[in-house]
Amino acid sequence: MDWNSLKVFLSIARRGSLSGAANDLDVNHTTIFRRLNAFEAEIGGQLFERINNRYELTTLGYELLDLAQNIENSFDTIDRYIVGKDFQPKGIVKITAPNNIAYRYLPRYISEFNSLYPEIHIELLVSNQELNMSNRQADIAVRATSSPPEHLVGRQVSTLNWSVFGSKRYADKFGLPNDKGELINHSLIGATGAMRNLPAFVWLDKHFADQVITRCDDLTAMSYFAESGQGLAFLPDDQLRPELTRLFGVQVNKPSNLWLLTHPDLRNVERIKLVIQHLTKAFSQEWPS
Repeated sequence: MDWNSLKVFLSIARRGSLSGAANDLDVNHTTIFRRLNAFEAEIGGQLFERINNRYELTTLGYELLDLAQNIENSFDTIDRYIVGKDFQPKGIVKITAPNNIAYRYLPRYISEFNSLYPEIHIELLVSNQELNMSNRQADIAVRATSSPPEHLVGRQVSTLNWSVFGSKRYADKFGLPNDKGELINHSLIGATGAMRNLPAFVWLDKHFADQVITRCDDLTAMSYFAESGQGLAFLPDDQLRPELTRLFGVQVNKPSNLWLLTHPDLRNVERIKLVIQHLTKAFSQEWPS
């Protein structure tokens, strides 16, 4: 049995589609379809049923899933063990970071790093989703969180407070508030989707729901609505840029702690260690704790 066939099977099971698996494995849709058919022919049974445009596991598929995951974990452990013995300052390091950090800060930091270590190549994955660091979808995760996952190790590199932001365009039309109490007289940018559950936006909806005129599920998008003059926005301080004005801090929730995280088996890999050291210094200088 080919391990690549099991990888295709696992990816389809997790994503529920051939296109999702193709994206995960960086191959085309036709290749995934062909490999799945060949694998089902090899084992003599159907692994998926197509229901409502999704690939759902059959009984045989569910029986194979646990076995395939155990095999995957074994391969991942071997891979991390081998990588963990690599003490050369060269190779690929995969970093995952949320939008604003990826767009506005990491390009500068990585450019500085590459001038020091030209044989270490960075791959940046722009996402706020939790990637599987056990199978090395990412080597380092940059995350703003108050409680990082227990299965990862890392360091807190900065603290991001939250503030109310506006712009000159908005100020020219409506003026700007001096404190939270004056928000009652202003238009606000609120949250939707999962972001609505963040403490800052729970507080905003509780006290100023009637003032919210636009909602977004992404902090960077909120910042650009604020820049356009659409309204004022609650944002972490990493969103500050020349086009925005930080009006005053808000203490409606705990600050967001910025972490650099990796898998325990990878923390002593030289290239990963060097990247973490460089990013730690860069973030700490940007936002001193």
